[in-house]
Parts: sequence; C-alpha cells; structure tokens
Amino acid sequence: MNPTSESSLTSEKELSNKPSHIVGIGASAGGLEALVHFFSVMPLNSGYAFVVVQHLSPDFKSVMDELLSRHTDMPIHLVEDRVEIEKNSVYLIPPKKEMVLLDGRLLLTDKDPTKSLSLPIDVFFRSLAQDMGDKAIAVVLSGTGSDGSRGIVDVHDAGGMVIAQSDETAKFNGMPRSATDTGMVDYVLGPEEIPQAVLK
Repeated sequence: MNPTSESSLTSEKELSNKPSHIVGIGASAGGLEALVHFFSVMPLNSGYAFVVVQHLSPDFKSVMDELLSRHTDMPIHLVEDRVEIEKNSVYLIPPKKEMVLLDGRLLLTDKDPTKSLSLPIDVFFRSLAQDMGDKAIAVVLSGTGSDGSRGIVDVHDAGGMVIAQSDETAKFNGMPRSATDTGMVDYVLGPEEIPQAVLK
C-alpha cells in the first residue's frame, strides 16, 4: 500500500469516528444523580459525543467515571490535553482544569488559582458554539450559582440547542434557573427526558 492510500484510509477512519453533534453538559451540586438518569436513557449509538463539565473540588478524587460506567456502555474518558473527540463516547473534565474545544479536540489549561470565581461551564460552552455551530448542544443540569448561563447564549446564537433541567427534578436549581432566565433555553426537562430532545 502506498503512503497516499494509507493516509486516505486514516482520514476516512477519522471521519467515520467524528461525532455529528457534540453535547456539552454542565453540572455542579446534585448533578451526578441527573447525569446517571441522562446516560441510563441515552442510546449507545447516537453518533453524538458527550462532554461533561462538572465543578470539582481540587482535592476531590472524582468517582464519576466509575459511577457512570454502571449506567452506560459508552466508553468514558477522563480528558487528556488535545484528545480528539470521537462519537458515542463520554469525556469528563479533570479537577483543577478548564477546557475548551478547538477543531474537534479538547484542550486543557490550569485553573487560575488567583481567580475567586471560576466558570468552566461558560468557558466550554462558548468554545463549543464556536467549534460546532448549529451542531452544538448545551445542557445545564443541577447546580448552585449561574455557571453556564453566559455560554448558552453563544450556543443559542450559533444555532445550537439549549436544554435546562427542570426545577422540580433539580436538587439545586440555581444553574438551570439562571439558564432559563436568559430566554435562550429551547427545552426545560427532567434528566431522563433530555436524551429524546437531544436526538430530535
């Protein structure tokens, strides 16, 4: 096989693994339960990729990958810098990091310890909107504060879809309510109803 046909095979493989849409999921306090409900219902072969941005304490060893793996057979990855996103896969932000999407890859940077307020969900949603346009989907789950409510504006303006968890199903409704208050949310749903809307 000559090098040209080898490289064309590689690019074909890359294209076949490329997600049709990327779903960014922002979660904080109470979000793990919502994530479990979401992934329990999400089909394994949607052709989408899922990037979970959760507020994590710097000293907290997240067991989210172990917990989620009990509820989905999709591969779950703790993100490493510059990893290429593949369809039918779940990507989790590591502690002490901020993350953006650029050209189908996830780039990690250290959180600035001098900043009292960190908004990793907004940071990711903005990059998701820039990279995916109308193929971007932003989901805001349970959490305190308002992280995500600025980033969803970018997703909405890019023609993407925005979904917030409903008040009655969220353990902490600060984040989803802040998102809904922007007027940019397409659907307000319980976590087990969100997959159906995502796949519309």
